[in-house]
Amino acid sequence: MDPFMQAAIAEAKKGLGEGGIPIGSVLVRAGEVIGKGHNQRVQKDDPVLHAEIHCLQDAGRVGSYRGTVMYSTLMPCYLCAGAIVQFGIKKVVAGESRTFAGARTFLEEHGVSVTDLDLPECREMMEDFIRKYPDLWNEDIGKS
Repeated sequence: MDPFMQAAIAEAKKGLGEGGIPIGSVLVRAGEVIGKGHNQRVQKDDPVLHAEIHCLQDAGRVGSYRGTVMYSTLMPCYLCAGAIVQFGIKKVVAGESRTFAGARTFLEEHGVSVTDLDLPECREMMEDFIRKYPDLWNEDIGKS
């Protein structure tokens, strides 16, 4: 498996271990991770601290995002897709989108190349979480 997706999965597991939603993300430039993050909505009581947003915060001000790739264990939602488009990140690699379709069409309509790896590890992690914590998941995706 791609080492960058492995790093995103490690972030997702970190978030789960903290009592949060298991979604992780890393931002890569020139073969190096420049930012990493995991969903911290529960841990920080912050409704917008999704994995990709935390990842961008961790990367800090990088000037231009040209040539970067966002890896996420789950297809980004509209909030995170908006940030990806806003900063000009042109490639997203998602671990899966079966448990949540996300904003793939929005990303592609804004010139972002999207690859969905459909990884069983990512899918099973989300399915297990959704089964155990449906109310928390529905809150996260705005369906509560």
